[in-house]
Amino acid sequence: MSRSRLRVLTGAVSHLLAAEARRAVSQRDSGDESSTLGQQRAREFRRTLERLGPFYIKVGQMLSTRPDVVSQDMIDELRKLHDRVSVAPFALFEPVLEAELGPRWERRFADVDIERPLGAASLAQVYAVTLADGRPAVIKVQRPDIGTLVRSDMALLRRLVKLAGNRSPRFTAVVDLPAMLDIVFDAMRAELDFTVEAQNMATARAVTSEFKYLHIPDVLQATPRVMIQSRAPGCSIRDADPATFTDDERVGIGRDLFAYAYRSYFVEKFFHADLHPGNIFVHPGEKASLIDWGMVGRIDRRTSMALMLMLMNLAMNDGTGIARAWIEFGHATAWADIPSFINDMQALAPKVTHASLAELDFGVTLTNLLKCSTKRGIRTNPTVALLGKSVANLEGSIRHLTPELGITETFKDEVAGLMAKLACEFTSEQQLARVALDTAFLGDSLVEQSRTVLKDAANRQLTVQIGRPAAGGKGRALHISALALAAFAVWRSRHHNPP
Repeated sequence: MSRSRLRVLTGAVSHLLAAEARRAVSQRDSGDESSTLGQQRAREFRRTLERLGPFYIKVGQMLSTRPDVVSQDMIDELRKLHDRVSVAPFALFEPVLEAELGPRWERRFADVDIERPLGAASLAQVYAVTLADGRPAVIKVQRPDIGTLVRSDMALLRRLVKLAGNRSPRFTAVVDLPAMLDIVFDAMRAELDFTVEAQNMATARAVTSEFKYLHIPDVLQATPRVMIQSRAPGCSIRDADPATFTDDERVGIGRDLFAYAYRSYFVEKFFHADLHPGNIFVHPGEKASLIDWGMVGRIDRRTSMALMLMLMNLAMNDGTGIARAWIEFGHATAWADIPSFINDMQALAPKVTHASLAELDFGVTLTNLLKCSTKRGIRTNPTVALLGKSVANLEGSIRHLTPELGITETFKDEVAGLMAKLACEFTSEQQLARVALDTAFLGDSLVEQSRTVLKDAANRQLTVQIGRPAAGGKGRALHISALALAAFAVWRSRHHNPP
């Protein structure tokens, strides 16, 4: 980390400490213990994160979904965080364009609107351009040296979080901040290399092509610090007038956005982590364009299945099922109060199951769930930070255009299609071969265990323990064995009886 950056960070911390000292003196002199002090503290913290730049803004956005980490005043303030900064002069970006596209880069375009950028963020600036053949496009240019700055900030924050975790082991047992940060780091990788963002767009385009009302802009060229892509028609979904769309268009866009999100979480395990209203462009008669693929999330199969099971239980108004799926999604600590957590979810489920977006704020629902989870000693899966941000942003975006839709109702409509795709995944040759190998490995283990049991019995050293079977015990092993045999039979028939 450069000395100048260290001075900036030290200055920011000093500013926060000085502001806190002034509030303490004011409180002591006036005897004021009102909530305004907490709001002032939160406001100062939010402004500090904005001054520090893109990485700290992203971390603040993650924290805004974590009531188990920060106070409600802090959550309310951090939700206001944005990644918009004052427009920088075009001259600042010209050296980047020359380095990435060559000294005659401007010859690629008939026109470049350098006076009015379409977007200005702390990582990049976006300009409207007209290609040589007359097509409208945009060019996204990374700010000079921003990659080095963000990476050094990541390294510093990683050290600070590790230090804090060592001092608060009980808190760390419930909230895994280092793991949460790792997920944020990985999600931001494409924002520092536009060729990775272009790959993300190609992956997403292969899926969205199946949806009637969704579109991903075409990438015309991408280098690590410059991207040229087709221009999305229309405006942000936040600024769109619902009355200018037909009901079929309006509802179709909302439903497709939900359906695409479910497909991303449960089938592809790859999702847009930042679909706030500014990243969804709509126009009557056109498909909705999903832009800015710099922040994406990835989840493994087990996490995805636990999340899907939880949402299915929510759709079925099953509080007990929600609680058990959430525990499977995360982890119960040694001091977890599972019966109380089940009671919490039984009270929460009826309030959410049939609510529309006009009646329900997902961020509030997630807040309640996380509060209950942490209070009852359930360790939260670190991917919740990114998943919560993704769902809350998407829900807020759809609400502008289609407030009558609901998360659980649209999920019910998509379950059959999701299960069909998952069935294909579970019966793929690769998966069947894996199950067969698992079975062979299990069989070897059982043979070895049988030999040990017989040897102990012969030596009269056999001890039998009777108790509740643990998860993953013999019942589960027999179930896996039966499934594996069936899978192997299907796999064998495919290879010995080709169509």
